[in-house]
Amino acid sequence: MTQATLERSTYRAAWETARGRGGRALPSWAARLSEGAFEVFEREGFPVTTQEDWKYTNVAPIARASFEPAARDGGTVGVEALKVRLFPESSRTTAVFANGHFRPELSSLAGLPEGVIVADMSAAITEHEPLLREHLSRAADFSRNSFTALNTAFLGAGILIHLPAGAQLSAPLHLLFVASKSDAQLLVSPRVLVVAEADSSATVVEDYESADGSSHLTNAVVEVFVKERARVVHYKRQAEGDAAFHVAATHAELAAGSSYDLTTITQGARLSRHEISVRLLAEGAECWVDGLYIAGAGQHADTHSTIDHVAPRCASHQLYKGILDGDGRAVFNGRVFVRRDAQQTDARQTNKNLLLSPDARVDTKPQLEIFADDVKCSHGATVGQLEEEELFYLLSRGLHPELARNLLTYGFAEELVEKIKIDSIKRRLDEAILNRLHARLEA
Repeated sequence: MTQATLERSTYRAAWETARGRGGRALPSWAARLSEGAFEVFEREGFPVTTQEDWKYTNVAPIARASFEPAARDGGTVGVEALKVRLFPESSRTTAVFANGHFRPELSSLAGLPEGVIVADMSAAITEHEPLLREHLSRAADFSRNSFTALNTAFLGAGILIHLPAGAQLSAPLHLLFVASKSDAQLLVSPRVLVVAEADSSATVVEDYESADGSSHLTNAVVEVFVKERARVVHYKRQAEGDAAFHVAATHAELAAGSSYDLTTITQGARLSRHEISVRLLAEGAECWVDGLYIAGAGQHADTHSTIDHVAPRCASHQLYKGILDGDGRAVFNGRVFVRRDAQQTDARQTNKNLLLSPDARVDTKPQLEIFADDVKCSHGATVGQLEEEELFYLLSRGLHPELARNLLTYGFAEELVEKIKIDSIKRRLDEAILNRLHARLEA
C-alpha cells in the first residue's frame, strides 16, 4: 500500500467517525463544504518536496504519523497551568481552547462591547449561518492547499469573531489555544473567522502553546475580512513544544480604506509552516505583514507569504527577521503581486536573517511580480552572522563574550519586539528570546 493510500484510508476513517459523532449536525451547506474539502485532501494527499512551494520543507514526518482528530470533550487545561498563560490586558476578553475546541468555562468574555459576537464555531455554523455561508472558505481556498482542505474537512473547532459596524474593542481579544495531554497523537484543527464590519477596530492575539511535550499536529486556518475603513491588528504567537508540528494558513481580504497589521512570532514546534495571503481589493487599503522566527537545534520554520495588490493606490509593508542557531533551518518565500490595474501601488518587502551557528541554514526568496507601470516597489534579503566590529566593541568594554553575543542578537530582534503594543506579550517574548540565547544578565 502506497503512502498516499495509507493517508487516505487513515483520515477517511477518522473523518467518517467525526461526521457521525454526536453533537450538532452540520447543515447541508457546511456538510457539502466538508465533503468537498475531504475529496480534495484524498485526491492530493500531503504535499511533497517535488512541488515548488514545498521544495525546502519535507512533511514526511507528518504524513507517516497517524494523527487522531481531537474530540470535543477529549481535552482540558488545568486552572493553574492556565494562569501563567493569560495576559492581564485581556482579563475580560479571553477565549480558551483545549485541542482546538472552545472552553467557555475557562474563558472570560464579559469585557466585549454590546453587539460583538465571539462564538464557538460548531454553534456558529447554525446560529450565525448567513454570516458563515458568506465568508467561510471564501478567502481560504482549500483546492490550493491540502492542509487547508484537511482543516475544512474537520470543520467544527474554533471561533467566529464578528465586529458590527463601528464597534471598537478597547482591550485585546486573546485566543489561547492549548494542546493538552493525550495518549494519542492528536490532530488539532482550529478554524478562526474574523469579520470586521465598516469602521470597526480590534486587536486579536492568536496564541498557541503546548501543555506538555507530547507530539501533535496543529493544522490551523484563519480568515480575516476587513471591511471599509475597519482596522484590525493581529498578533500570532506560536510557542508549541519541541515535539509538535504546526501548519497554519492566514488569509485576509481588505476593503477600501481598511488596514490590517499582522505580526507573527514563531519560536516553537519541531516543524512549522505558516502561509499568509493578503489581498488588497479596493483603493486605500494598507497592510503590514511582519514577523520574527527563531529556530534552534532540530527545528524547521517555514514562512510563505503572498501580498496581492488588486486595486490601485494601496500600500503593503513587510519585514521578516530570522534567528537561527544549532542546526536550525528556516525558509522564507515572500511574493508581492501587483496586478495591471493596481496603479500607484507602494509595496516594500525585506527579509533579514542572522545565523549564530555554522550548521544553521536559511533559504530565502523574496519575489516581485509587477504588471502595472506606475508603482513604488522594493524588496531585499540578507543573510549573515554577528558583526565582528560590534562584538569587539562590546568585548573591549569588558562584557562577557556570551553576554555580548546575546545583546547583539537581541538587538537584531528588537525592532519587531518593539512593534508589539501589548506589554505582557512583549515581556514574555523578551524572556523567551533571552532564555533561548542562554543570556546571563548578571555576567
